[in-house]
Amino acid sequence: MEGEGHSQGVSISVDGDFNAQFCLYWQPVTAQMSRCWNDEEFTTEQAAYGIAFLIIRELTELTVIERSRQGTGFDYWLGTSAIEGELPFQKKVRLEVSGIRKGNSSRIKARVKQKKEQTKPSDGQFPAYVIVIEFSTPLCFVARK
Repeated sequence: MEGEGHSQGVSISVDGDFNAQFCLYWQPVTAQMSRCWNDEEFTTEQAAYGIAFLIIRELTELTVIERSRQGTGFDYWLGTSAIEGELPFQKKVRLEVSGIRKGNSSRIKARVKQKKEQTKPSDGQFPAYVIVIEFSTPLCFVARK
């Protein structure tokens, strides 16, 4: 966020299948942190995961359960805590996340479409959420598939 000129408490809008607004706070970024997170693409991806995890927990009853295997077309399994008498991790939901440093509405929608396509190999029994985080605005677009 600091790399995009944002300060503590910046508002992030959620659009798509949910409409919400959240304020983002983080630890101050030190020079050492910047050196350790020097790969912009990797840093954007990891930051998008972090924000997506927090937002999906706020908007649904779901939380991240485990990382999916490569080739499945999505990043993480979501689930709820086990209810007495129910097997843990029943009713899983797939999560695919993407981060964009700077993008307009059409680029975000194109990325959502691309990510929905990417989840096709695992389509079937479980629904999916596609979340795209755009950092310059900032904006979170959530699409349920």
